[in-house]
Amino acid sequence: MVNPLVTGILVGALLYFARPIFMPFAFSLFVIALVWPIQVALQKRIPRLLALLITLLLTITVIVVVGSAVVWGFSKLAQWLFYNSDRLQTIYADWTTWLEGHGIAIVGPIEERFNVTWLIGVTQGLIGRLNSTAGLTLLTCIFVMLGLLEAEDFRYRLCLPSAQPYGELLLQICGEIGSKVRRFMIVRSIASMLTGVVVWMFALVAGLELATAWGAIAFALNYIPFIGPLMATIFPTLFAIAQSGSWQLALVVFIGLNVIQFMIGSYIEPSLTGASLAISPFAVVFAVFFWSFMWGLPGAFIGVPILIVIVTYCAHEPATHWIAALLSGGHREFGLPQDD
Repeated sequence: MVNPLVTGILVGALLYFARPIFMPFAFSLFVIALVWPIQVALQKRIPRLLALLITLLLTITVIVVVGSAVVWGFSKLAQWLFYNSDRLQTIYADWTTWLEGHGIAIVGPIEERFNVTWLIGVTQGLIGRLNSTAGLTLLTCIFVMLGLLEAEDFRYRLCLPSAQPYGELLLQICGEIGSKVRRFMIVRSIASMLTGVVVWMFALVAGLELATAWGAIAFALNYIPFIGPLMATIFPTLFAIAQSGSWQLALVVFIGLNVIQFMIGSYIEPSLTGASLAISPFAVVFAVFFWSFMWGLPGAFIGVPILIVIVTYCAHEPATHWIAALLSGGHREFGLPQDD
């Protein structure tokens, strides 16, 4: 009998080393779950191929808008760092002198490796990595097109008598997963847009330069749970130090952005999500970091939807009810039976 641990390790290794194929495939299933209702609504009124073309154009437009927001924001940041490199070097030297004067010996080793040129290089490298997702987007769009063309035929095959009882069960699970993933993304989009607008307004009030860029970055990064909001807080805080050279503005920016993220992430977003999508915070953090390790930044983005798929499937299998119970936020979620 095959050890489940060995099987899990082998599957994980396959997903890691074959990520150029499995990553766009997973993203295509995710996108199909989001846009399938649009495809169905359109093909009731217009020919199927025309409906497919419109759906793909809408999908590409959304991807380009979200991706361009973060790329544009970091591009403006890299440009600002380049034009203000002399001032940044002076501020860095002043902070280094102050820290050394207070006996912080770690500054010496840091100074050997950290400088303004390095910081600009890191920012430009991040922009290049974001631009490199164009290949992933292209392959994902191809998979989405093929998947939308075959979705109705696949649904028909699942309803055949020879596919029962698993066909109907799989069809039910897929429908439930699609509904939950769409609800998750709708709520996430509302929270991201609200975060972007509030961060932009806060940056204007606080006197932080590149306010529009910070709003765009906060909007795009908020789609990645935990990692995105953390980056959207740390970058403006460091930028506040670079802009003013004082810790007061950095402290105001840090506290203000944390309050914004806390209010939206802890109150507004959960109230919109509801109990039907409640998942253990530990499971969410683990999913984000695990898939980030497996597939990089795209993995961090799709980690929670993959977790939703796993929990929903486990909730429909009696042998795996306990897994869904551990990962979900309570015994009422994800179709779990309620204890009397």
